[in-house]
Amino acid sequence: MDTAQRIPVLMYHRVGDAHNMWERKYCISPQRFAEHMSALAQSNWQAVSVDDFMAWRQGKKTLPEKAFLISFDDGFKGVYEHAWPVLRQYHWPAVMFLVSNLIGQKDVWSKNENPEGNIYPLLNRTEIAEMAQEGFSFHGHSRNHKDLTALNDTELIDETEGCKAELNLLDIPCRYFAYPYGRFSEREATAVNAAGFEAAFSVQPGFNRPDVDIFRIRRLDIFGTDTSAMLLRKITLGSNDGRLIAWAGYYLKQLQIRLGLG
Repeated sequence: MDTAQRIPVLMYHRVGDAHNMWERKYCISPQRFAEHMSALAQSNWQAVSVDDFMAWRQGKKTLPEKAFLISFDDGFKGVYEHAWPVLRQYHWPAVMFLVSNLIGQKDVWSKNENPEGNIYPLLNRTEIAEMAQEGFSFHGHSRNHKDLTALNDTELIDETEGCKAELNLLDIPCRYFAYPYGRFSEREATAVNAAGFEAAFSVQPGFNRPDVDIFRIRRLDIFGTDTSAMLLRKITLGSNDGRLIAWAGYYLKQLQIRLGLG
């Protein structure tokens, strides 16, 4: 059996009903999410846990050639209601990054970003505990989902160290972090490391190879408007561009390389 040389990480957010164009980017319908998982399974992709991904990166574990990681940011209740049942059907694990100070509340950080000011429920402790028993691992996404690059040093420590401390109090062994909004520089990566996190996930697209910077792990942004065909193109290309023209360009380049023209 061929083994993985590079692993894509998919990034989802909310699963549920979207009520405007802004939400349709970050929210996928339950039906479409189920279609995504079915398309991946039919194409022989195999979801792996975040710990297996980390072990693969360290050379301690081999994974199937079409291994991939499913991640969810923010901790929306809709993942519990709609995505988790689908993932259990495939016995697929996933990782979720929680906003530790808002567990059981709503995504208040979106109020000024969403044109209609809509906010949605986040997972509570009971739901997190249930999911942790079957398939999900939970890690940090800051305390309050603030742009870390806009904070002073004291605030940055609070959002990183405070996040880890709060999740530890909930008996959530959080070892990994995802940068809110994907925004970070060397200062923020250093602070995440200093807070005790072992790795961090960005929103920079691309495949992850074993030599990927452990505090800059790449992820592919999966939108609520992505069809299953677009998803498969994204995961195959390691790109956020799932358009047919990107797909055609990729295979044209591969053909040129084989013909010695590239």
